[in-house]
Amino acid sequence: MLTDDELLRYSRHILLAGIDIEGQLRLKNSKVLIVGLGGLGSPVALYLAAAGVGELHLADFDRVDSSNLQRQILHETASNGQPKTASARQRLHALNPLIRLQVHERQLDSTSLEQLVPGMDLVLDCTDNFAIRDQLNRACVAHAVPWVSGAAIRLSGQVTLFDPRQADSPCYRCLFPDTAENGPGCNEAGVLGPLVGVVGSIQAAEAIKHLTGLGRTLRGRLLLVDMGSSQFRELRISRDPHCPVCGD
Repeated sequence: MLTDDELLRYSRHILLAGIDIEGQLRLKNSKVLIVGLGGLGSPVALYLAAAGVGELHLADFDRVDSSNLQRQILHETASNGQPKTASARQRLHALNPLIRLQVHERQLDSTSLEQLVPGMDLVLDCTDNFAIRDQLNRACVAHAVPWVSGAAIRLSGQVTLFDPRQADSPCYRCLFPDTAENGPGCNEAGVLGPLVGVVGSIQAAEAIKHLTGLGRTLRGRLLLVDMGSSQFRELRISRDPHCPVCGD
């Protein structure tokens, strides 16, 4: 059931035909893991908390640095030096005290992901690390948990949704067969602040759509964002039958 406070708070979502009260209840009863509380994780966490996702798990091992504040809008100047999990919990609780927040202040690895992922309805990758994405992909495929992947650097970004419950859904390794090496990070190549806001907002929208059944998700499609030219492109992604992670 939704309380009177929840009916009022989420009324603009409830008015949407694809969400209604049933969809809002699905959000309330959902458990979502956000891996990374930086540029992408900031809008993801803010929008999912505002939307009323019932239980958010926030994972990050880093601390807030002044160089983060150009794009990581979840954190404030006063948060400088704090663990990002603590800064995020404070901000999200102030935004929406009706939801539950669980923090994981550590760098996730294959072992910890094996413990966390099985209990989730959805996972959002908001990291900038190929190795953790590969581990996350393996855990989500193994436990049939859908996840939304986002990435952004310089003026370019991308978003897609993987759903290992669907027989025709590709996985991250199908899209990126070679995950051994990381490219340059934002600390080396730079990134436009609003770009991560756009990509993270799309990730949050994909999460809400997936959890409520609203619209059509990006499963099987990779959305490419070019902020330099203000263009969006879409690529089809097919499952690789010989994929070492999800292949037959």
